[in-house]
Amino acid sequence: MEEVKEVRSALSVHGHNIKITEVLKDEDTLTFLIVSEKLSGTGEYHVHRTYKDFEWLQQNLFSQEDVPGIQGVIFPPLPAKAQVNASTKVMKQLGFLGLGDWQPYSKALETFLCQVASHSILCKNKAVEIFLTSLEHPGGQRVKKNILNRLSQVMEEMRKEGHKDVDEFFQNERDHIIISTTSTKAAAERFLDVVLTEQKIAVACGHFSAALHLCVEPGEDPGKKDFSKVCVKLSEVFESIKKNMTSVAKNNMNTLGLGLDLESRCQEAKKEMLFRRTCKLVELENARRNAEKAKTVKKAAMEEVKKAAETEFDHISEVAKQEIEGLNRIRVKMLQQALVQWCETQLLTAKESAQQFNQHLQVFKGMA
Repeated sequence: MEEVKEVRSALSVHGHNIKITEVLKDEDTLTFLIVSEKLSGTGEYHVHRTYKDFEWLQQNLFSQEDVPGIQGVIFPPLPAKAQVNASTKVMKQLGFLGLGDWQPYSKALETFLCQVASHSILCKNKAVEIFLTSLEHPGGQRVKKNILNRLSQVMEEMRKEGHKDVDEFFQNERDHIIISTTSTKAAAERFLDVVLTEQKIAVACGHFSAALHLCVEPGEDPGKKDFSKVCVKLSEVFESIKKNMTSVAKNNMNTLGLGLDLESRCQEAKKEMLFRRTCKLVELENARRNAEKAKTVKKAAMEEVKKAAETEFDHISEVAKQEIEGLNRIRVKMLQQALVQWCETQLLTAKESAQQFNQHLQVFKGMA
């Protein structure tokens, strides 16, 4: 996933300015309204897309086997499919993207599209232009077999994952990615637990606020009147706590939560690319051994196979190194932005809540 840079000649839209402005629900199907600005500056494209269309786009990107070095590309990660009335298992798979309304999920799809449209190799695929501009749903079209179809066959040979690399740079990246993917995923899961707990606290405060109104008793008895006033005021306090916890949970989800989710999925995409390259390394070493052992009659043919494998592997490694360096640069910016937004929103919420709680405190002092 190289550093974001727009290639103007590849698309008729601005790759950095793609938005999902609306999510429509039709029974169990979600439809996303995608708006992209025309490169000519004469207007916008408005298209409706389902998740099936997103899958079609992703499969087309995976099918570019004739593009030199394509297997060295870190493909932008497409979020898992979201469903209306999803099961607990699906919600757990979605993590932060399955919480609250559809805004976090739409933001993740926006990020995916911007990364694809801004990628110097992927944006040249005709499917990207069709997806962003055509009024027809492309998801029903057939897609030829892709590198992941072929990858699923070699996944059985898990020994390749631990195969020693010939390049120290890639060996270090492979060693590091094993730790980073696990750590990032764990951090996202723990932070998700925090948000879920905050949501539960908000709900509990809302219930307690409502229950306090049941303690209010009519009548002119001074003791009952004073007790009722305290209950009403406490109800307002817990309602404020509910609003505060709801805002905190939402801030956590929309800032650092989405940042950790994207970081985790990008790490997985990087890991997949490194494994594809390792599989190509094994193929290259096999080709070299075959060329060495080949008899005179087949020697020339085996040498050609070896040279082709070497050329392909070198190209993949060159692209992969650029992709890794680009991703390592932008992931720092992404996490930094998420952390800054998280701090800013939480500070703003804390100030607003402090003012509300101070007002409640003054009222209680007056009652005393």
